[in-house]
Amino acid sequence: MDLTAESHSVPLSDRNSIPLIGLGTYGDPDTTPKGTAYESVKVAIETGYRHIDGALLYFNEHEVGQAIREKIADGTVKREDIFYCGKLWNTFHPPELVRPALEKTLKTLKLDYVDLYIVEMPTAFKPGDNLYPRDENGKIIYHKTDLCATWEALEACKDAGLAKSLGVSNFNKRQLELILNKPGLKHKPVSNQIECHPYFTQPKLFEYCRQNDIVIVGYSPLGTSRDPSWVNLKCPPLLEDELLVSLAKKYNKTPAQVALRFNVQRGVVVIPKSFNPVRIRENFQIFSFSLSDAEMRAIEKLNKNIRFVELLMWSDHPEYPFHDDF
Repeated sequence: MDLTAESHSVPLSDRNSIPLIGLGTYGDPDTTPKGTAYESVKVAIETGYRHIDGALLYFNEHEVGQAIREKIADGTVKREDIFYCGKLWNTFHPPELVRPALEKTLKTLKLDYVDLYIVEMPTAFKPGDNLYPRDENGKIIYHKTDLCATWEALEACKDAGLAKSLGVSNFNKRQLELILNKPGLKHKPVSNQIECHPYFTQPKLFEYCRQNDIVIVGYSPLGTSRDPSWVNLKCPPLLEDELLVSLAKKYNKTPAQVALRFNVQRGVVVIPKSFNPVRIRENFQIFSFSLSDAEMRAIEKLNKNIRFVELLMWSDHPEYPFHDDF
């Protein structure tokens, strides 16, 4: 695969395509200063990124949309150059809430469509505007999940032109099969956004998705923050790995650039999140070198089958996806 900064998209099964590197835009709404996402998306587009990964849950789609629209208005890009991924949150799974949730994202972005709309988690919460509904003991209130009914509502959104492509996130094999084997399936999921990096290469799910023409979008491709409230600290910091450090020296790159190159070279889309302009630019500089087959195999052997992102607070949900082997 001949990848360049200008041309690094891979085909999706619905004849659309997705850029192999995107900017992740999640930031803790309580601690991220206003305007941070706006400035970061502008820097990213100016750097060459054409894929922006966002979500209603991030509470910053208004900033992301403003940055995209300004870069269109000043002639840097056209709308069709930009690939925006939005997400359906857990409280909007009932079919009658799916389109209103997507329309809310579009209204916030001030865009006519998203390029990819995905089910953020297979775990439904109590429907409503409270994104984290809790009982009197502070426990999240779950809701019976019907992923096939949710998917049919998403298919109607694609047919209405509100989303170009449809996908899922954090789905295991069983949950993917639910959709793929659904009677009357109209549009299959083109992607599955999952944790994916050299310490967690997801070999079984990777192969299953490849066989079913589902592109993997890897979140936390550089590991994650070390926030103990949601991060598994048993997993050592990825970017300090000896092999990644030595390869970085060999190619005059950073360990982060080596980790990102590893995934894109095997066809996995990466969406590193950064609000640091230097890091945003650095993360994009992965097209001037390539790893040898032996180096790719060596990095694959780093796999520890340990997640950084476990989301154990929802592990008693009937559709919690990480109990299964893959």
